[in-house]
Amino acid sequence: MREECKFFESRTYANGETVRKCDLDLAPEAPWRCPDNCAAYTPRLADVNWHHGSLIRPPTPPEPKGLGEDPSIAQLLDEAEDIVNEAGPRIRAEVDADRYRRGGAGVVRGRLGRWFGRRRKSD
Repeated sequence: MREECKFFESRTYANGETVRKCDLDLAPEAPWRCPDNCAAYTPRLADVNWHHGSLIRPPTPPEPKGLGEDPSIAQLLDEAEDIVNEAGPRIRAEVDADRYRRGGAGVVRGRLGRWFGRRRKSD
């Protein structure tokens, strides 16, 4: 990836895992490649002539076999994203229906209903 692009981001977590990505989500083959002739490529201005040490970010992991072949990794990831996006509303509808069956119309009824929806004990 073009590490000198202002939209490139790298973050290393405490467990040693590193995320390398494009903030605009325009690099479907991240963390290995940006698209050729990316229209959003903009050089960083804040650190143009800075030299970073080895503690800043670890090296890019080796490219997997099949990167850039047909079907590309980008196509496979897009298909997986479509599957997840399609499943989301269906799962949400199932959860809402289950909550309704249990007698609550949602979070307000379930959480706040405990306090505000209590009925007084009859004397």
